[in-house]
Amino acid sequence: MIRTHTCGELNASLIGKKVTLQGWTDTVRDHGPITFVDLRDRYGSTQVVIDHKKSAELHEVGKAVRKEFVLQIEGTVKKRPAGTEKAVLSTGEIELDAESVKILAKAQPIPIDLTARTETNEDLMLKYRYLALRNPDLQKKIIFRHKLVKLVRDFYDEEGFLEIETPILAKSTPEGARDYLVPSRVHPGNFYALPQSPQLFKQLLMIGGFDKYFQIARCFRDEDLRADRQPEFTQIDVEMSFVDEEDVMKVNERLIQKVFKEMMGVELKLPLQRMRWDEAISRFGIDRPDTRFGLELVDVTNILSKGEFNAFKSAVEGGGVIKAINVIGQAEFSRKDMNDIENFVKIYRAHGAAFLKFQNGKFDGSIAKYFSADLLEKLKVAMKAKENDLLVIVADKAKVVNDSLGFLRPFLAKKLGLIKPNTYNLLWVKDFPEFKIDEEDGSITFEHHPFTSPRKEHIEWMEKEPLKVKSLAYDLILNGIELGGGSIRIHDPEIQARVFKIIGISDEQAKKKFGFFLEAFKYGAPPHGGLAFGLDRLVMILSGAESLREVIAFPKNKAAVSIMDDSPSEVSQKQLKELSIDLILPKEEEKK
Repeated sequence: MIRTHTCGELNASLIGKKVTLQGWTDTVRDHGPITFVDLRDRYGSTQVVIDHKKSAELHEVGKAVRKEFVLQIEGTVKKRPAGTEKAVLSTGEIELDAESVKILAKAQPIPIDLTARTETNEDLMLKYRYLALRNPDLQKKIIFRHKLVKLVRDFYDEEGFLEIETPILAKSTPEGARDYLVPSRVHPGNFYALPQSPQLFKQLLMIGGFDKYFQIARCFRDEDLRADRQPEFTQIDVEMSFVDEEDVMKVNERLIQKVFKEMMGVELKLPLQRMRWDEAISRFGIDRPDTRFGLELVDVTNILSKGEFNAFKSAVEGGGVIKAINVIGQAEFSRKDMNDIENFVKIYRAHGAAFLKFQNGKFDGSIAKYFSADLLEKLKVAMKAKENDLLVIVADKAKVVNDSLGFLRPFLAKKLGLIKPNTYNLLWVKDFPEFKIDEEDGSITFEHHPFTSPRKEHIEWMEKEPLKVKSLAYDLILNGIELGGGSIRIHDPEIQARVFKIIGISDEQAKKKFGFFLEAFKYGAPPHGGLAFGLDRLVMILSGAESLREVIAFPKNKAAVSIMDDSPSEVSQKQLKELSIDLILPKEEEKK
C-alpha cells in the first residue's frame, strides 16, 4: 500500500519517522505561511503542518486544499509544541510535518454537516448517505456492528453450530406481514417472495439432520415503519434439534452474556430471570416489561367495583377490569400532569383515567366520595399507599387497561427520572398464548406463528378452549424492548393440521401454501426449536443509537424510501412487458 500508517495510528513512539498518510481533510486552518490540516480516515485523525516556506509546491497546495479533499501526505512525525497536545486524541501528542502533499481528489462544498454542530434535515442526510458515513460517530456504530457479528459467528461456531444460507427467492407463505413479491420472467404470472424470515427453511434443515444451525439472515417485511423498524432487516437466526425450551434459552443467553461482556464490559449473571406471560401482563400490562423501576399494575377490581362510581361499575359489568398504579410521592401532580396522563391512556383506547391522592392519612379526589371508608382502607392496603402517593386508575376491557397502564409506566418513569443510567435488566418471558383473537375480524389466529408448539398438557383444550392454550414460546426482553424470541416447533403433522384448522386454514389451503413443508414432516421430523434476535435492534440498543437508521449503512426513511438512489422507482414498459405485468395504479383520491 502507498500509505504506511492510518490517520489514527501515529504516536510518540514514531517521532522522527518518515510516514505516508492518505485521507480526507477534516478541517483546514490557514495561518498565513502555515496551513494546519486535520487528516481523517476511519481510524482517527492526525494534525498535519504544511509550511509554505519549504517549497513552492507546498505553498501552492497549502493555499488550494479545502475540506473533504482527499490527500496523500508524506512527512516526518514530530512532537507537538508544549501546551498544544490533545489528550482526547490517540494522535494528540504528535503532528506530521509535511514534506510532500498530493491532492488525490478535490471535493465541492458538501451539502451536509458532518460535525453535527448544525442540525441537518434527516432526509438530506439520507440523500447524501455516502457522505454521512464519513461521520466518525456513525462509523463507530457500523464498526460496532461488525465486531458484534464476528463475536456472534465465533460463539456459535464454538458451540458446534453451522452457518447455512437459506433462499432469498422463495414461495409466498402467510407469516404475519405482507410479503415483498418478485415477478418471474420465465414463469409469467408467478411470483417469488422475499423471506420474512428463514422459518420454514431452518425447520427443514432440522429434518435434514443439521441439528445446530445459525445464520446472519436478511429478512423482508412490507409493513408500516417506526423508528425501530425497516423494510429489510437482519436476524441472528438459530435452530436446534432434540431440545426443549430451556436448552434453547440457555445457549442463547450465554451468547448475550458474551456480547455484554466483550462489547459493553458488563457482567451478566446467569441464568436470566424467567417470567410467565400471564405474570408479565398482570404486573406490567405488556409482554415486554421494563423491570428497571416499579410502577407495577395492581388489580383492584374486587375493591373499586363495589363502590358507587358508575364508570367503574359499568366497566366491570361489561366484563372489564379495574387496575391502578401507585405513583409514589407524587400527590402534588398538577392538573396539567393529570391531563397529560389522561391523554396518554386514550391513545390506547381507554376512556380516561381517575386519580386518588393519599394525603393527611386519607384518600382525596373527585371520585373518593363514591367509596366507603372500608373500601378505601382495603384500597390503601392493596396499593401500599403512603402519605403523598398518587393512584392512577383505569377501568375498561382487560386489554385496554393493560395496554394503557403498561405503556404509561415507562412514560411516567422517564418523566420522573426513575430509570438509572447504564442499567440492563434482561429476562425471558415464556408461556405465551398459542392463539389470540384477530382484532380486525374477530377470528382466532396465531400469537407468534402457526408452527409454534402448544404445551403438551394444553393440547386437549385446542378445539374446545383455544384461548386457554399456552405455547412453548419465549421472548428475551431488555429494558422493555424485545431483543428476540422463538419457540419449540410443532414436529407432529397431526398437531400441525389441528392448529391450521383452528386458525381457519383448510387442508386444501394448507397443502397449497405449505405443501412441501408438510410433506417433509411425514419422513421423521426431530423435536426442534429455535429463536431469532433482531441484529439491527441489538446493535441500536448497545451502541446507544436512537434509531435503526444509525446502525444500517444504507437505510430507508420512515416511508420505506431510499432517498439516496430514489427507490422504489418506476421501471420501463419494456421491463414490465418482459414480466407480463400491466399496471393498474390507484387514483389520487384512493391514495389518500
